[in-house]
Amino acid sequence: MLLRSPVANEIALPFELKGSLFTLTVLRLFRSDPTAIERHLAEKIKQAPSFFNDTPVVIDLEALADSKEGVDFKGLYELLRGRGMIPVGIRNGSPKQHAAARRAGLPVLPESRSGGGPKKPDPPEPTPARTRVVAHSVRSGQEVYVADGDLIVLGAVSAGADVMADGNIHVYGPLRGRALAGVKGDVDTWIFCQLLEAQLVSIAGRYEVYEQLDASERGKAVQIHLREERLIIEPLTR
Repeated sequence: MLLRSPVANEIALPFELKGSLFTLTVLRLFRSDPTAIERHLAEKIKQAPSFFNDTPVVIDLEALADSKEGVDFKGLYELLRGRGMIPVGIRNGSPKQHAAARRAGLPVLPESRSGGGPKKPDPPEPTPARTRVVAHSVRSGQEVYVADGDLIVLGAVSAGADVMADGNIHVYGPLRGRALAGVKGDVDTWIFCQLLEAQLVSIAGRYEVYEQLDASERGKAVQIHLREERLIIEPLTR
């Protein structure tokens, strides 16, 4: 009788861990006043009622890191959940804020501050930028991301599709899905498209949804960039 090793009889694993990329909305707090936060959040949601449903949110405390005012993290969590959003953690706070957030059940995420901290004597050489060309349309449910480079889409980006790049994004067909340039925070990136009908456009985390687009911008060839942290949408010059 042949005895089989238990190893030979593979048991189905209960789960696996895989790296993946998710688009997170960053809520940058400038004041800790719960009433003001709730009022402004209601105004944002009114502009795009369905966009924030089940949206993962990171609470950025960089502007309040030196403030002596406390943040009601439990109240903030409940406010965001009550509006259909999903708080996933905080970042860029002070040690005291980190402790308070953890007590409220919010994890502390890695910091993203561009300034401060000791300067490294021998910084690594920058990674050369690369460009990816997608020679077809990006269909609903598909996601295309280019790390450390630009993305060029020769076809359309359908509603429900995501195109993302650490650099610039060029869409030579209609842009109806979501386009996020400067994903790692590069404020000098641009989005270009031949026909703007996007569900969302974003540069370095600053975004507008379809409902916020001016009627004069919809259906037009445009170029999108940041100016003083404001998203600027202009006619595409030829």
